[in-house]
Amino acid sequence: MANKPEVWLRGPLEGIPPLLQPVAHALLQASEEVNELMSSLPEILLWVTPAGLASPGFHIQHMTGVLDRLFTYARGEVLTEHQLTKLSQEGKMPEIEYSITTLTETFNRQVNDAITQLSQTDELTLTEKRGVGRAQVPSTVVGLYTHAAEHIMRHVGQLLVTTRILQG
Repeated sequence: MANKPEVWLRGPLEGIPPLLQPVAHALLQASEEVNELMSSLPEILLWVTPAGLASPGFHIQHMTGVLDRLFTYARGEVLTEHQLTKLSQEGKMPEIEYSITTLTETFNRQVNDAITQLSQTDELTLTEKRGVGRAQVPSTVVGLYTHAAEHIMRHVGQLLVTTRILQG
């Protein structure tokens, strides 16, 4: 990946509306960086929390969940019981331990689902109001998409710090 330019420098993504290109670029960049970071992490370090930081496993679970939840709200839907259960389990060691491969594949699928949703979004709907959470805090479709991209990239940065500490 060091030889490739960042996703946003590779040009427009086919099928993504122009106003949503930055969101799609950020999500694809996050996916590439997560895969690269996790490719060299020993499995035993997946749930370690160095110096009080969140574990790599938490970051990947959380990023996957954030995309799922925020893109659900962008569609004008409420979260399902399954999504709420997954939210309550983020950061906890699962009973059946996930592997790095399982977590990264799940994250990559969620990114792909998000890219598909972006490709199907009519730009005329971007300013439509959407409620967030049980309190239905007001946002918009574009606000949810933008926050999802920003939130994911922030966690990629935190994942980078955590994995560097863990690997010395």
